[in-house]
Parts: sequence; structure tokens; C-alpha cells
Amino acid sequence: MAGKGKKYEAAAKQFDREATYAAAEAIEIVKKIATAKFDETVELAVRLGVDPKRTDQQVRGAVVLPHGTGKTQTVLVFAKGEKAKEAEAAGADYVGDEDMVDKVSQGWLDFDVVVATPDMMSQVGKLGRILGPKGLMPNPKTGTVTFDVAKAVGEIKAGKVEYRVDKAGNVHAPIGKVSFDAAKLQENLETLIDTLVKAKPPAAKGTYMRSVTISSTMGPGVRVNVSSLATR
Repeated sequence: MAGKGKKYEAAAKQFDREATYAAAEAIEIVKKIATAKFDETVELAVRLGVDPKRTDQQVRGAVVLPHGTGKTQTVLVFAKGEKAKEAEAAGADYVGDEDMVDKVSQGWLDFDVVVATPDMMSQVGKLGRILGPKGLMPNPKTGTVTFDVAKAVGEIKAGKVEYRVDKAGNVHAPIGKVSFDAAKLQENLETLIDTLVKAKPPAAKGTYMRSVTISSTMGPGVRVNVSSLATR
């Protein structure tokens, strides 16, 4: 495995990697040590006390961050008739039915999020082997299988992010850019944490929110004291 770069190592020396920090302080550290020449994304990583192998302990959903992510998502909508017109009016980048299904089946993947009306899922389902591995398959739990395509597209464009626990019990999601004001990053962070807390499966036992870490795209992780998060 390749070693960490000099900039990463220098950034890691500017704070205590073993300590946990209040959310506001952790955000300031991440902003301070981000040295890339581009506007790095601030990523949240949460380790949850769930067993992802059990169907009754899955954590998955979506939330609209109050200040967005700093990235405009490219949206593909599978719909026809009036619903296709609604999607276009709402700002969807690509809209279609069988024609778009054929295009994606041939390898076209120039989009970030997929929305589909329920009546299109029999066709979209054929794309499971293409969209599934990339986390692009529409799902009712994340609000991407719906007849209310205008609302779905509007929320995605406003900064909606999807979250899903991985095989190791972790959730990863963006909460903004390094260029964001610290207060906006903290509000996005607390909104996402609050959403995860409310999504706790009844079957999950013991400590649920085990660790919270934030980092920039190229920087080391800074551990956040969970008790410092003003969740509702």
C-alpha cells in the first residue's frame, strides 16, 4: 500500500489524532488543514452500532441538507407523458423512458442521481446490474421512486444526500465544501447526524452512534465528540 503524501502527514501533525473535538472545533481544524488547490469536499464518516448483515438493522435513507453540498447533482429521470414534462420543468438534466433505458444499457452513465416513476421500474429494473453496483438504482426508501418527480428533482438539486450503512457498519456522506462557513458546515453535520439518530433500527442494541469523524477530500480524519452535536 502506498504511503501517505507529505501534505497529508504535515496536516496530521497539526492536531491530536487520538482526541475527540467539539463539532465546531473539529470543523475549524478540517478547514485549516485543507491545503489542496481545489475546493475539497468535507466528508462525514459515522460508525454505527448495527449489524448490517441483518435485514432489521439496515440504515438507509436520504436528507436535504440545509446548505446543500456545494455540488450540483446531474439528475436522470425515467418517466413518460405528463410526468416527463414535470421532471423537465423541475430542472432534471435528462428525461426519458425506453430510449433512456436503452442508452444506459449501452454504457452511458453521465449522471449522479436517478429518479424513476413507479410505472417505469419494470424497465429500469433491467438496468440493475449497471446501476446497482454504482449505487444509482432508484429506491422508494430514498425518495427516488415516486410519481412526485418535481419534488424529487427539486430536493436533489437543493442538496439532498443519500446515506446507507456499508458492510462494516459505517455511513459516509458529504456535508459541504471547505469553502463553506463553519456555521453552515456544522448545521449540515448536525442535520445529518440527527437524521441518522432518528433512523436507528429498533433491533439495534448497545451504543448506536459509536464514532463520528469528519475530513476533507485529501486530509486526515478529525474525530468529533458525539455529545457536542446538538441533535434534535
